[in-house]
Amino acid sequence: MAETLPEHPDFLWAADPEPKKSYDAIVVGGGGHGLATAYYLAKNHGMTNIAILEKGWLAGGNMARNTTIIRSNYLWDESAAMYEHALKLWEGLTEELEYEMFFSQRGVLNLAHTLGDVRESVRRVEANRLNGVDSEFLSPEEVKEVCPILNISDNVRYPIMGGTYQPRAGIAKHDWVAWAYARKCQELGVDIIQNCEVTKVLKDGEKTIGVDTTRGRILAPRVGLAAAGHSSVVAKTAGVDLPIQSHPLQALVSELFEQVHPTVVMSNHVHMYVSQAHKGELVMGAGIDQYNGYGQRGSFHVVAEQMAAAVELMPIFARAHLLRTWGGIVDVTFDASPIVSKTEVEGLYVNCGWGTGGFKSTPACGWTFAHTIANDEPHEINAPFSLDRFTTGKLIDEHGAAAVAH
Repeated sequence: MAETLPEHPDFLWAADPEPKKSYDAIVVGGGGHGLATAYYLAKNHGMTNIAILEKGWLAGGNMARNTTIIRSNYLWDESAAMYEHALKLWEGLTEELEYEMFFSQRGVLNLAHTLGDVRESVRRVEANRLNGVDSEFLSPEEVKEVCPILNISDNVRYPIMGGTYQPRAGIAKHDWVAWAYARKCQELGVDIIQNCEVTKVLKDGEKTIGVDTTRGRILAPRVGLAAAGHSSVVAKTAGVDLPIQSHPLQALVSELFEQVHPTVVMSNHVHMYVSQAHKGELVMGAGIDQYNGYGQRGSFHVVAEQMAAAVELMPIFARAHLLRTWGGIVDVTFDASPIVSKTEVEGLYVNCGWGTGGFKSTPACGWTFAHTIANDEPHEINAPFSLDRFTTGKLIDEHGAAAVAH
């Protein structure tokens, strides 16, 4: 049984080790993916002489800024395998890490507003079933049964013509997920080093030998990059060009309300997704800002359009008060699928390009990336997400297949 711990656990700050001169492996990025990678390196592969290097505070990047949606109903076989593995790990993660993270399998609804949406939704449901992913297509009336606050009348801009539903999907408390992995990493002997920005990946010829940081030089024969939107910047210091673009992505939260929203609702057509957190606040997101950038803020018009869509679909929220907004940096590949791969530089590995799908993939990405680093070969699940697919042309095009919260 997982124990309930305080909101800001002391163990996060009790140990702030000085970096050692060398490690067996370095993980760059102290977010969910970096922490999960280090945990599975230690647990599954016996590598405990590891350092996690975080340029700011632990899990202060996208891990602290996402909207916590967890699902696995992706169209393509490769994506479904990755996210379904993640979902199965999520289902036992509280017990494994012995830490409450409020994983709530309340289901996810993806709405269809046009005949084209309906056709694509049915196609995705059938593909999901072939991959063993729980998924079903619902009529407007069945959608209303799952989420009674939805407006299914015809007298709206984009009437609801049905939707896909994954009952096992849901949400979790993102900060607590990071803390759970961090505590287990510390128990296994992993050094979590905060306020330590990597400025350069060091090479001897075409072989990785370590990194330069704001706290000095640290040597290691294996370096895994899990720096989300900044991955391309760090990789460039080793001469590796990553085919990703970084965009701002906004989210927002309301004041607290009684629990009225029982599931997660997503609409690609009107660029809106919303859930209600455990305390009662509405957590909402939209599409990315179209310009490239590294600023953790976005454009006002995105929020305005998002609110208009939310109120139209869920009129009960018309008088809700917006509490705050924030932004993160998402790294997007040209086929909207991640890169979890070796590189041409020996000992340098990259985990990036997740777009807005990073949080939901946390356990599976950590599992497969750790396997790749430990064995210098990809796991069968992440093998299709190699960097060389952009030269071979074997892409995994999820652009048209995924909802807004990719």
